[in-house]
Amino acid sequence: MRENPTQTPQKLLVEVSKALEQYGKVDYVTFVPDGEPTLDLNLGQEISLLKKELNVRIAVITNSSLLWIKDVRESLANSDLVSVKIDAATKHTWIKINRPHPKLDHHKILLGLRKLSQEYNGTLITETMLVKNINDNIEELKAIAETIANLNPHKAYIAVPTRPPAEPWATPPKPQTIQVLQEELASKGIKTEPLTTIEPPPPPTTHPIEYILATTQVHPLPLNHIEEILRKQGQDPHKTLKQLLEKHRELQIIEYMGHKYLIRKQSNPR
Repeated sequence: MRENPTQTPQKLLVEVSKALEQYGKVDYVTFVPDGEPTLDLNLGQEISLLKKELNVRIAVITNSSLLWIKDVRESLANSDLVSVKIDAATKHTWIKINRPHPKLDHHKILLGLRKLSQEYNGTLITETMLVKNINDNIEELKAIAETIANLNPHKAYIAVPTRPPAEPWATPPKPQTIQVLQEELASKGIKTEPLTTIEPPPPPTTHPIEYILATTQVHPLPLNHIEEILRKQGQDPHKTLKQLLEKHRELQIIEYMGHKYLIRKQSNPR
């Protein structure tokens, strides 16, 4: 695990407090994986501090890779919701779809998931990304369903690639694939829900350009979504986008599966 020396729990408290003043009431304050949250040595302390001082519910979205470590599971204990990633149940498929660090062990990760499900008292949910020709065959789908059912989560969310991926081969499977996994999970008593492609609106007090720049740091944005936001703010979408692209050269518009997206080009490795 690592610690960001510039980000102390107290500093995080101040930043979240300011954000809540701007955004108003929220369902959860969420630790999300722009980087894996459980790598933070202060995670448990931060969760407890935010809950105590701000009286908010805390959610953590994790890729599950470090849950086999007892300290990591303990750091999540005071959160209200944990979302765990389960894209594969077999080792060879896990390697294909997640391309893990060589030191990670698939068996340990599955064991960590089971231990978390036994120890955790909050709401546990799962998220599974289905990718064509990787984890969409019937054997893998049944194995994924079995793995999820063993955790007895509150709900299992199922997703497919909808935004431009980092790799061109990461494409959605056939629509009935989601249905197959849903049926397998339903037969085991697990509630499911497909993740929609609709982008949430920006906070009402956020400037649209700030929202666009901040969001594209994390993932691509559909162009029609951006245009709608700009229109609602009384701006000319075409003129504003042109100015944005001229000022921020790292941004570009691409087409993916018949839709246009604004993306941030990856920096060249040094």
